[in-house]
Amino acid sequence: MSYPHVARAPAGTVSDVPTNPRKRRRTVVLAVAATLVAVGAFAVVSCIKPLLETSGCQAGTGQQALALDTQQAAIAATIAGVAHQQAMPSRAVTVAYAAAMQESKLHNLGYGDRDSVGVFQQRPSEGWGPASKLRDPVYATSKFFDALTKVQGYQHKPVYQAAQAVQHSADGYAYVQYQPEAAKLTTYFTGQAPHAVWCWSATPVKGNADIAAAKAALLGTFGSLGAGRVSTTGDAPSMQVRPSGPAVGWAVASWLVTHAAGYHIHSVRYGGFEWRESAGTSGWTQDKNPAPTGDIRAS
Repeated sequence: MSYPHVARAPAGTVSDVPTNPRKRRRTVVLAVAATLVAVGAFAVVSCIKPLLETSGCQAGTGQQALALDTQQAAIAATIAGVAHQQAMPSRAVTVAYAAAMQESKLHNLGYGDRDSVGVFQQRPSEGWGPASKLRDPVYATSKFFDALTKVQGYQHKPVYQAAQAVQHSADGYAYVQYQPEAAKLTTYFTGQAPHAVWCWSATPVKGNADIAAAKAALLGTFGSLGAGRVSTTGDAPSMQVRPSGPAVGWAVASWLVTHAAGYHIHSVRYGGFEWRESAGTSGWTQDKNPAPTGDIRAS
């Protein structure tokens, strides 16, 4: 089945959300793409300090750090989680990130070219599924990976070619500019780099964590994670998840941190490190009371 699609040219920095779905550049000159790669399609760490006055997230450290808004980080974590559920390799995650960055800047858009919607700008009229479901990043990512698995030899193709084979964009070269950032995000969000993702909130999270809802969403994204359980200690609900290994553990921890505001999560602890919502700009710090079993703990 063919999935025709019109992709957008870059809209500037990562914080730019397309506001007019009808005004789209339809060609990308390779020289321009190369320039954008050189300067970085995402905001780099030097741009993070001004963002501390608002909510935001950081992936990676030092010169390799990328600044993301909270929705971008949550969607990136979701894509990594769905990849785990579907047993997709890291290369597939990189392809998905490159496609999502070009199509929506990693935002869950409710509009698009013609009937395109969602993070991958998939079109219901071309067989991707109902618009209501395509606006769910878990569903949209699952559909993207389903199509990618049908691309013969996609793991050995350049990232932009694999993305184009799924998207059938008006200009498949548009994905080139996002390959470096996509590869970095894969390392950070799939847990290959530990404690690499954290967020901060301009407004303190109040009230107890909605652990039951967080657990349901987490399992809906990652699938089975083993001995996850919800418990209550005193007045503070908490969740413990025992991952199958460190990489998936850090992927889960990143998902919890990037979704913390939505589920009122105040603290995530894993692998000897702790992230606290009240000190989110500090990133992950050494946990003074680490779990001896290797569980992830959120409260």
